Parts: sequence; C-alpha cells; structure tokens
Amino acid sequence: MSVEHPIVTVTGSSGAGTSFVKRAVEKIFDRENLNVAIVEGDSYHKFGRAEMKEKVAESKANGGPVLTHFSEHANLFNELEALFKEYKESATGKRRYYIHSDEEAVEHNARLGGTNFKSGEFTPWEPIPEGTDVLFYEGLHGMVKRKDHGPEEGMHDVAQYVDLGIGVAPSINIEWMQKIFRDTAERPYSVQQVRDVILERMPDYIETIVPQFHRTHINFHRVPLIDTSDPFSTMSPDAPMGPAPEDSLIICHVRHQDIDLEAIKDQIPGAFLQNDETLVCNGKYMIDAMDLMMTPIIQNLIAKKRAAMGA
Repeated sequence: MSVEHPIVTVTGSSGAGTSFVKRAVEKIFDRENLNVAIVEGDSYHKFGRAEMKEKVAESKANGGPVLTHFSEHANLFNELEALFKEYKESATGKRRYYIHSDEEAVEHNARLGGTNFKSGEFTPWEPIPEGTDVLFYEGLHGMVKRKDHGPEEGMHDVAQYVDLGIGVAPSINIEWMQKIFRDTAERPYSVQQVRDVILERMPDYIETIVPQFHRTHINFHRVPLIDTSDPFSTMSPDAPMGPAPEDSLIICHVRHQDIDLEAIKDQIPGAFLQNDETLVCNGKYMIDAMDLMMTPIIQNLIAKKRAAMGA
C-alpha cells in the first residue's frame, strides 16, 4: 500500500468522545505544520435528517429491524471506501458536509457563495483541495469492513487503506451518559428520544461499530472510578455529562510498533503498564497520553511520505 498519501481515522460510537480526540489529533497536525484533508463521518450518511426520519418510520411500520445511523443500510460505505482508495493512490477524491445546525448552515452557505442549505441537509460534493499531506476522518465508521459475507454489491473494506486507526470506546455507561447530555444540550432531541435511539441502535452497535475496535492501532477506553451504574440518571435536569476526567481511568491498548509504552509511562504521573500492549493512566492525563502516542506515529508517516516522494 502506498505510503505517499497517509490516512488517519478516529472511530467511535455516538457519544464516545471522538470529537475530543479529533481536536487532539488536529493539534498534532498543526504542530507538524501539515495540510490536512478533513472528512466528517456524518457526510457519508445516506439520508438527510428529514428523509432519515421517514426511512426510520418505514422500517418500524414494516415490522423489521429499525434503520439506524450505525447500519450499513443508512451509510455510503462503498463510496467511503472509494474515497480512501482514491486518496491513497493520488491524494484526490470528493467530500461533502452534513449540516448539523443553523449556525453550520450559515457558515457553509457563506462559504459556497450564497446557497440556501438548511440544518439536516448535505452540501454538494466537492473535490479535495490539491496538495494535502494527510486525510483525516472522524466518525462512526473509520475502520469498517464487510468483505467476508453478504452480497457482492454490499461488500466494503474501508479499514484496508488506513495507516493509523484510533478507536474511542469508553465504558458503555459513560458513552450513554455523554450521548444523552450532548443530544439534549446541543441537538433538538428530548431525553426520551435519545433513550429510544440507544435501544434501537443496539443491534447495529454490536454488528457494525464494535468489530472495528479489533482493527484499530490504538484504542482509548475510558472507565469510571465512580458509580455510573445508572447512566439514565442523566434524565434529571442537573445531571452531569459523565464522570470528571479525574474520576476515570484511560486504558490505552496499542497495536503499533512505533509506540514505546515503557518510555511513555515514565512521562505520565501515576501511569503503569498492565501488560506489554496496555498503558493505564488517570483520565486527567488523557491528552498527554494521546499526544505522546500519536505524535511519533504521525511523524513517521510523514517522514515515509516525504522520502517516497523525494521531498
């Protein structure tokens, strides 16, 4: 596989904290002065907000499995694979954006020259700018793969093109607490609606989201040090979004030869190695752990890229 055009992905379920990890990776890119092609996972949903509601209602009326955003049937996996393939070959491809809010609609309409796209819609497909150093994907399906079963037209293998796959998989109770807090605070959903979505998504969560975490190169698994046994206690108006960083541990599982866990352990207060592939640290040092682990990998990817291109 070509080393000239690296791809980095951050993958996790809704509410897992992928946006937090995304910002940490972007800081590394900025520090290394890299030109990054950013791809948002939501942009590869198959349906906009209104059409998705209709499709979900249809699936419920038909008595079959409920269509969810985790499902291959609600996403453009083949198109995502095609983008990764094209980028690996030539640093080209097309991307678009899903508009989450009215504020994002204003931003994109201004960028596109006075269009009138609304929250819940997609922008048009646009070519990735020339001269990017790395493609960076953040979303639900950055390491998805389905080559071993299913009809030929449904097969896809996004993971094969990824040079650094980062998994964000907190304890599921923390994940649910964070999702309820986010979707009720930042998006137009009630607590009951979020709870219903969690229930409806569970089959696709098991079938599509979870298997990606044995393909990632690093997994960050946040576990609580306080009682989170009832995540739906976030239904109360004054409930927190989850444990504070210092009230959790980060289990960092590494499957990458460029990471020296022994050296990293000595740079993080209180960190310890559970085994040769697993470092554990307090949650307040998560940013430090991510930076120490991911920086040398990204530096090595760029060094290989430049050597291959004769730069």
